[in-house]
Amino acid sequence: MAERVFVAGVGMVPFATPSKSDTYDVLAEGAIKAALADAGIDLSVIQGAYAGYVYGDSTNGQNALYRVGMTGMPVVNVNNNCSTGSSALFLARQAVASGAADCVLAFGFEQMQRGALKAHWDDRPGTFDRFDDVVNRAFADTADIPMAPKYFGGAGAAYCEKYDVDPAVFAQISVKSRRHAAKNPYAVFTAPVTAEEVLASPRIFGPLTRLQCCPPTCGAAAAVIVSQEFARRHGLRADVAITAQAMTTDTPSSFDGDLMRLVGYDMTKAAAQQVYQAAGVDPLDIPVVELHDCFSTNEVLTYEALGLTGEGTAAKFIADGDNTYGGRVVTNPSGGLLSKGHPLGATGLAQCAELVWQLRGDACGRQVDQASLALQHNIGLGGAAVVTLYEKVS
Repeated sequence: MAERVFVAGVGMVPFATPSKSDTYDVLAEGAIKAALADAGIDLSVIQGAYAGYVYGDSTNGQNALYRVGMTGMPVVNVNNNCSTGSSALFLARQAVASGAADCVLAFGFEQMQRGALKAHWDDRPGTFDRFDDVVNRAFADTADIPMAPKYFGGAGAAYCEKYDVDPAVFAQISVKSRRHAAKNPYAVFTAPVTAEEVLASPRIFGPLTRLQCCPPTCGAAAAVIVSQEFARRHGLRADVAITAQAMTTDTPSSFDGDLMRLVGYDMTKAAAQQVYQAAGVDPLDIPVVELHDCFSTNEVLTYEALGLTGEGTAAKFIADGDNTYGGRVVTNPSGGLLSKGHPLGATGLAQCAELVWQLRGDACGRQVDQASLALQHNIGLGGAAVVTLYEKVS
């Protein structure tokens, strides 16, 4: 029988733009120390660590962890593109749930370079060759468009065409994102914006403008994952449990020509359904969600893939204010990737930290009232989607 798994401690450092950031090892050190302090334990009791990052050399995870201490524990480095942080969390939870360990550290970090994401290896088959083939069949003359906005902008255009939606709806996501981020001391972009300002910012691709695209940012976050017995034995808090979690990868539908599926709609939907079934939870009963809004278009698609609203109904969901405070579910109270920032390896664990704070009642000015369930969604193209359900335990 699987062990019940708890998040005993979380920590993160404020995210920053590349020009204002510390190096990855300093960022990770700060997040790890914060998580250990939050849990009230020393590194010496951690039995293993999963280190998530995308851009770096081999064993950067060890190099970062060694700033905190060298205990001889096993350290595994994880790279799953933008879902790297939640993939590290997935492995940590799996280790504890299986009984292989009682206390595990998951941490993620990224020291990103300025500019759009790009592949660094051009002498071998590319991860995104299949993706480019699909996009190139749908659009001509996209060679000069960065890959990520091309995929997600194309998906947004496909959504608008399929459901006859005004593309201006996506701008509302950026407005909400900034409004939420204004109360998050860890977020990069906290100044408010209007829908008019979002739409007037430089056009990138499809319905996307610059203010609807997450910029490159640096940062780190960490979580201490423990069994119930370990928490009891060491006097740790066990008030936030990981109730269910699922990871999915691509199926042939990702490349059938539907650009919404290309950016992970089916992966997300499958992972969410596995989580809801395992936990016996209806998505309409979840009051707070941190989801992967790397682009405003993806937040809209994800509302429907997660079952927060029906297919083709996201525009009304947004117009009715059901995606924010006072509505049915608060999405991205942290400000999300658009405003908090998206250091690839750190994102999934920053989402974890935010939701743990929400369930503890420690989210200060962005607190969601009486939240007892929280859902996390983190996706990486290439591909992996991780959906995690947290529960407040009394």
